[in-house]
Amino acid sequence: MPIHEAILLILMLAALEGILSADNAMVLAILVRPLPPELRKKALLYGIVGAYVLRGLALAFAYLVIQFWWIQLIGAAYLLYLPIKHFLFPTKHDPTAPVLTGKAATKNFWKIVAMVELTDLAFAVDSVLVAVALSKVMWVVFTGVFLGILLLRIAAGAFVGLLDRFPRFEHVAYIMVGWAGVKLLIEGWAHFMDIVEKPQFALHLPHAAFWVITMTLLIGGSIWALMKRDPVGDDTESIPLPDEIEDVVTAVEEPELEEEKTK
Repeated sequence: MPIHEAILLILMLAALEGILSADNAMVLAILVRPLPPELRKKALLYGIVGAYVLRGLALAFAYLVIQFWWIQLIGAAYLLYLPIKHFLFPTKHDPTAPVLTGKAATKNFWKIVAMVELTDLAFAVDSVLVAVALSKVMWVVFTGVFLGILLLRIAAGAFVGLLDRFPRFEHVAYIMVGWAGVKLLIEGWAHFMDIVEKPQFALHLPHAAFWVITMTLLIGGSIWALMKRDPVGDDTESIPLPDEIEDVVTAVEEPELEEEKTK
């Protein structure tokens, strides 16, 4: 793979990982909201560690997606399902959930941690499927995904603020997920046709066409997203990072301090 294409793919994967993970951070914050602050931070600590571990494991087994046509088709179907669900059946979360206290908080702590880890697993699958659909060069996939996670940790406020000011960027990200699903579907179908020795029915996506469509979606989508600014985001000079989301991206940095607070 030419180095300029590798760099473009890494940047695209990092940007997608950052935008989608910013939205994921909001979901994790909502999941742990019923817990009191000290247990909330501990649950998020386990969650962020789980995010790194699960993504690493998912990437380690990503070669299966490349080798088996049926995994490619299942992955493609799932990637196509994600934008359909996002646009047609948006999920609404209740931010007013009551905070648990006492024995109820302790009793539900591990249940919520399990929910956070399962959510992390779903996010890891989404992330790896998108990455593998866009590139089969594993060092590019690893670099893009982990750079995106690192970018979220460094610039979480900027990502959340970007989505607050220009919410259409989330739609653009899901459009790119759908495009990755189309690419994976074409490759999986072609792989299956080769196995059954029916190459005349195979579909192929020319390399040049892939890049033309990808850049058109990215550039056109970005222009479309920037054309509509959320008026709520314009009311303040800067959008502060919500406490729960800030905990998601900073929980690993001071685990000893958090443990002392819970004692």
